Amino acid sequence: MAYRSLEESLLDLERVGQLVRIREEVDPRLEMASIHLRVHAAGGPALLFERVKGSRFRATSNLFGTLERSRFLFRHQLAHVRQVIRLKNEPMEALKDPFGHVGAAMAAFRALPLRNPLRRPVMYEEIRLSEIPQIVHWPMDGGPFVTLPQVYSEDIEKPGIWQANLGMYRIQLAGNEYKPDSEAGLHYQLHRGIGIHQTKANAKGQPLKGPPIPWPP
Repeated sequence: MAYRSLEESLLDLERVGQLVRIREEVDPRLEMASIHLRVHAAGGPALLFERVKGSRFRATSNLFGTLERSRFLFRHQLAHVRQVIRLKNEPMEALKDPFGHVGAAMAAFRALPLRNPLRRPVMYEEIRLSEIPQIVHWPMDGGPFVTLPQVYSEDIEKPGIWQANLGMYRIQLAGNEYKPDSEAGLHYQLHRGIGIHQTKANAKGQPLKGPPIPWPP
């Protein structure tokens, strides 16, 4: 079955000896990245930093550091995901054998956004950017970065999930002339993904905003 949380995947990796907990305090400026690079280069396990200096949150890295570990983490979904991708390119296959592609249909359904089961608004546990581990990877970086975040945006002309984009764009949390806890840097190309949404918003002279959050549902 699929993992219900990142925590479940970490515990599963620990169960099979593919995760190491680092309980000593580690500095997010260069030290964490240095540890990660050495472990990754050696083909080592995933890492869970339990005490990140300056933050109350833990941090994990090297989850997908080896092909074998990636296959292990996605072992329950990989075949169905491949089937979904194949059917997207050849939809007539689903019509020829609908019952043979039930697993792919369920995988596509589970990919849709889910409501919070506790019926809490998205901002229920809002935090400041400065509370996130301020990881600096390279001495010449302009500030701390999140390298694989999930960034969601919607088409200003066609709002809703069907024209939405969920992508990974490197985010700078602080530094330069950003206002602390108010601004962050986001790099993307204007002709792809979120950039297409930004281009449309620019043409209308409007800011690119996130989707409305209905509350109560």
